Amino acid sequence: MFGQVPGEVELVSSSAAGQIKSMADIKGKTLGVTGLGASTNFLTQFLAAKNGVKSSEFSVLPVGAGNTFIAAMQQKRIDAGMTSEPTASRLISTGQASVLVDMRSMEGTQKALGGAYPASSFYVNRAWAQSHKAVAAKLARAFVRTLKFIHTHTPEQIAEKMPKDYYANNKALYLQALTNSMPMFSPDGKMPVGGPETVLKVMSSFNPNVKGKHIDLSKTYTNEFVDQALQASK
Repeated sequence: MFGQVPGEVELVSSSAAGQIKSMADIKGKTLGVTGLGASTNFLTQFLAAKNGVKSSEFSVLPVGAGNTFIAAMQQKRIDAGMTSEPTASRLISTGQASVLVDMRSMEGTQKALGGAYPASSFYVNRAWAQSHKAVAAKLARAFVRTLKFIHTHTPEQIAEKMPKDYYANNKALYLQALTNSMPMFSPDGKMPVGGPETVLKVMSSFNPNVKGKHIDLSKTYTNEFVDQALQASK
């Protein structure tokens, strides 16, 4: 596991901030998501329902991420929307948007979703992992070492290791976005306790491929290779 939380932020545009103080205020509004089948869409639907708003009471518009998301908010095609870093920091730093729901940290995610929400991960076919254990172990070790590096270095030190085109001509903004993103990274690469249950709760609420299906969560992930890596690093 790379991300123990989604790293997503529900932003409200400055022009709609007076009307939208929480997800309970989105009736009749248009909310931006990266895509209709994306996790941002499911999370938006879940947060709305949690706050007593039916999916039929607001509109969802797929606007992508980065510049297209920013353009949609500037052009007032969306009143609010869910995006990640560095887009969030770009809009917040210019005063074009403010935070409505923050899922960049464990605390914010637990408040919004009720628990950890494992997001980005390294995943392979189960049969491949079982038949290539040595390779799988090496991959896990590399990622565990990377996560350890992230949690033992400052954003400034990490930035110095990254290609300069990551800065997009604005190193200060990159550092701000990186600082805001740091809490989302797993400290050890292991599946967070309760995380799979939270994901299943959200997905089964709105994803037709999951809703009403029996899913054995114990078969959807393994800490086997990460545990080996952590043991070897002691």
